[in-house]
Amino acid sequence: MSAVLESVESWSGKDRGDENFPVGSALISARLRRHVHAFYVFARNADDIADSPVLEAADKVARLDVMEDVLLGRRDEGSPSAVVLRESLADTGVTSRHSCDLLVAFRRDATKLRYADWDELMDYCRYSAMPVGRHVLDLHGESGDTWAPSDALCASLQVLNHLQDCRKDLDALDRCYLPDDLLRRFGAEIGQLRGAAETAELRKVFSAMLDECENMNRQAIGLPQRTKRRRLRLETAVIVGLARRLAARLRRGDPIATRVKLRKLDVAGAVLGSLRFLP
Repeated sequence: MSAVLESVESWSGKDRGDENFPVGSALISARLRRHVHAFYVFARNADDIADSPVLEAADKVARLDVMEDVLLGRRDEGSPSAVVLRESLADTGVTSRHSCDLLVAFRRDATKLRYADWDELMDYCRYSAMPVGRHVLDLHGESGDTWAPSDALCASLQVLNHLQDCRKDLDALDRCYLPDDLLRRFGAEIGQLRGAAETAELRKVFSAMLDECENMNRQAIGLPQRTKRRRLRLETAVIVGLARRLAARLRRGDPIATRVKLRKLDVAGAVLGSLRFLP
């Protein structure tokens, strides 16, 4: 960037209520809730930069670099959310690694428009989604054995979101997360995402990706089983339930014709299902 901006951030208007999962809900200890929110706001602003339809790729990367510089204390201006998160990390002792990992993914979003295969997509999720769960677990002092099921849950939620937004991502950003090898295997073409409804070929791609998500959702049940803090255990159980219900809705719905999303009944069902983890 040729000039230093007062703030590189530009909020899109999305907030915690727009996510598929609760973010720092009332289930989280009030003492820790503001720290969860600080991490979310930082991630939301970075994501908004990466997903801007008007900024050039180089400008996006430069703005994300400013956010990292502020987060790591290399500068003090340019990213208000990074200042707040930096203070949160200092207060809690949580590593900045998870926050920096997110920026790796958002830089990738600024420059990478296609994914060759499932492994490449999972490598993206390693930076775009898994750090979210790891940060919250570390904030609560949970052990490292919670990371594997958390990674599975976060990756599943990320892919489910890609499926929800597959048409919008292509229309707005010419970005497609559907793996190229799956498209070729089932005879689908990216241009079919711009149709009025899904094709039979696209449905096969969606089904293959949902199969992977359901495998990850089965692994994710280990997260509430291993989480020691009762309130966090309930929150993670709710999120596992929401992931399973969203996958089921995407099995039945057409994400090309309309945005398939969770309903109030899904939320109620996920909350009720979490109660078995109360002990």
